[in-house]
Amino acid sequence: MAKIKFMTDTASDLPLELTEKLSIDMRSIALTMQGESYREQRDLSKEDFYDILEKLSHSGEMPTTSQITAFTFQEAFEKYAQEDYTDLIYVSINAKGSATYQNACNARELLYQEHPEYQNRMKIHILDGGNYTIAYGYPVLEAVKMADRGESVEDILNYLENWLSNVGVYFVPMTLKYVKKSGRLTAAAAFAGEILGLRPMIHIAHGEIAVSEKIRGEKNIIAKMTEKARNQIIPGSPYLIIEGSNPAHADKLESALTKEFGYPPAYRTKVGSAVAINAGHDLVAVIFPEKQKA
Repeated sequence: MAKIKFMTDTASDLPLELTEKLSIDMRSIALTMQGESYREQRDLSKEDFYDILEKLSHSGEMPTTSQITAFTFQEAFEKYAQEDYTDLIYVSINAKGSATYQNACNARELLYQEHPEYQNRMKIHILDGGNYTIAYGYPVLEAVKMADRGESVEDILNYLENWLSNVGVYFVPMTLKYVKKSGRLTAAAAFAGEILGLRPMIHIAHGEIAVSEKIRGEKNIIAKMTEKARNQIIPGSPYLIIEGSNPAHADKLESALTKEFGYPPAYRTKVGSAVAINAGHDLVAVIFPEKQKA
């Protein structure tokens, strides 16, 4: 019978307490602010990070994140091989936005080079989350449930790959100052948006980030996000909600979507640093498997 170890990283926005309870190895993304380094969630709560991010936004100095090193992964892989796990499944932050995925792949190669005996003892499956936040965190929770039910590694991997290849994130930042600093929109577009009262609905899927549409007026955000979800979701699929420092936006979105679909979100959590640094701490997002273009 397979003995499976699941891994992810804190950019998945899964709560540390939950991953510890489920024995998911969640590696912390390192944050650097004002010359100091912090381990996401372990040294700094999300709420504390929002406060610091807001203060730093006025000074022009923004926090940075660091990739998880190959050495860190190799140590972990070797540890679990010695503990007789037959399979290790790591779902990583978007490979197009971080070298963390490639570092994990390099660590696997180095481990098998140095310890050829581990290659048959423990298979290491490394999946590019292709996205951010619980877009790739939520399916790890579901995969753990599958393993607990005794489902096969093949079925678990098929589920993960199917979810990751279809999931999309739609989020709206309530202020454009962070988006402007990050370069996700040009400074001119961000400035015009502020003047015209526009908010971008940003779409993340398949590792790519793009503006899906521009929404005029904050009062129209929830209606537009609900319309997008209604048109794009694979019918009957679970959907997820992300909140920021102002949960009221997410409350309204949850109410609207529950009414629209007839069932509540499968999961809801607070945005972490990987998204907040680029989009701000005041935002709202919906995540779901999308209909794919033919």
